[in-house]
Amino acid sequence: MTKIGYARVSTIDQDFELQQERLKAEGCVIVRAEKVSGASREGRTELATIIEFLREGDELVVTRLDRLGRDTRDVLNIVHECEQRGAFVTVLDPHVSTRGEMGHVILTVLGMVAQMERRFIKERQREGIEKAKASGHYKGGKARLDHALIQRLSVQGFGTSAIARAANCSRMQVYRVLSKLPSSA
Repeated sequence: MTKIGYARVSTIDQDFELQQERLKAEGCVIVRAEKVSGASREGRTELATIIEFLREGDELVVTRLDRLGRDTRDVLNIVHECEQRGAFVTVLDPHVSTRGEMGHVILTVLGMVAQMERRFIKERQREGIEKAKASGHYKGGKARLDHALIQRLSVQGFGTSAIARAANCSRMQVYRVLSKLPSSA
């Protein structure tokens, strides 16, 4: 049985070091981390790698459920995929595991709460943006990726995987950034 930790933050200016330390302290032999939104599974290559790697008796560990996802369906699908491989999912705060039947119920409820919290966040964010626009103070959101770095590395001839490593993002995110650039043809 192997404990595999998964840490996630949403933006490039956030740090997942505390999550990684906590996961290692819980006995995770492997800890994978990524900076990508938890709103959907799209672009979450580290999570996909972990799920693909899971074997019978392994355990996927996250510090909080919202690190796994903010959509109930996504969270339940992730749990289901882990179970299909004979693995378990454990959330450290609050401590919940799919080893028991009650863990499934609690994870479902927590998943619904995380989804509801995301809706509240988006609503507050929208209200704040509208207010800032009305007062002439809106400057746009923070960049989650360093688009200039991705473009520069691409122009220098680096491949998608190398760019993704340098920009600390997924290859899919690199493809998206590059697809939005004007074609030089």
